[in-house]
Formats: sequence, C-alpha cells, structure tokens
Amino acid sequence: MSKTTLPDYVTIALGLQSSKLSVTPAELHGLLVGMLSGGLSISDKSWQPLIFDYTNDGMGWPDKALKYAESVLSVSIDELTGTGMDLFMLLPDDDADLMEMADALSEWVNHFISGLGLVNVALKGASRDVKEALTDLEEISKLGIDEDDDLQEQADILEQVIEHVKACVLIIHAEFGKKPLQEKTAPTIH
Repeated sequence: MSKTTLPDYVTIALGLQSSKLSVTPAELHGLLVGMLSGGLSISDKSWQPLIFDYTNDGMGWPDKALKYAESVLSVSIDELTGTGMDLFMLLPDDDADLMEMADALSEWVNHFISGLGLVNVALKGASRDVKEALTDLEEISKLGIDEDDDLQEQADILEQVIEHVKACVLIIHAEFGKKPLQEKTAPTIH
C-alpha cells in the first residue's frame, strides 16, 4: 500500500472547477493512470503537455490545478511501481449517489483508455491477457445503472466491477508500464 493517499475527490473537483478546467477528478486520475500504464516516463514532466493538449486545448494549467494533478500522479506512481497490489481509484466517496459513482467509474475507464492512446502504447503485440483486459474495460466504459432494478444489488455489482477494473489496470501496467530504476549493487563475495 502507498504511504500517501489520493487527495479528496470533492477538493480536487472544486480546484479543477475554480481553475476553469472541464475535467473531473475521475477523468484526471484515469488519464494519468492510463498514461503511466502505457509506458509514460515516471521521472520527468512529459505528462504535462499531454494533459494540457487533451484537457485544455494545449494551454497550461493554473498552478493550483497543476499541484492537484502532480499529487494524483505521485500517488499513482507509488501505487503502480510499489510492491503492493493495491490501486485506489479517485472516485466519489462511498456515500455518493449510485448514479454518480457509476458515471465517475465510466469516466475513469474512458480516460484510462485515452491515456493509453496518448502515450501511443503498442497494443498490436500485446499479450492475450492485456487484450482481454482492454476488451473488458471497453465494455465497462459503457456502464449504466438501471434505476428500475434493485439499487442495492447494483451497488454490490458496481463494487465488483471496480475491483475488476483495478485488476485489468494492473495487468496492463505489468506489461507496458515503466518500472523504477533499481540501483545496481555489487554482489557480496563471501
């Protein structure tokens, strides 16, 4: 598990809105995780022009919004390159409306897929597992909640879908994502 956690969804939403950016926290996080999972460098700021182009017609972001994005990116790098198998998604709090949660998940997944595209990940040579994970994600991106069905049952299913999304992301990242450089140590001679 990461030592740091993702910033609060509502705080980031208000910060992005006050910066006049039309991107939600879920979209931002999905996009960044998609870029990281597609092989984006984890040691420079090459992500910034991609985000600016995709979300703001190439214009830079105000400092406040950029700090939120850097915080989200930092936590995501820690989670994806760490030893744990946990991935936390920047979605509304658990007490949010079910429709809002489903919409945010759909936004997250759509932007994750877009993030893979932004870094030009070579999916043609991808493993069967990665192709299957992408197919699942494309289906999940079309997620909808039927208000006429049992909402508690749909909430339970949504939780399962969120866990499946995390597994798909970790599969894709394992194949294409950058790993932190390991310091080479001299072998111990006994």
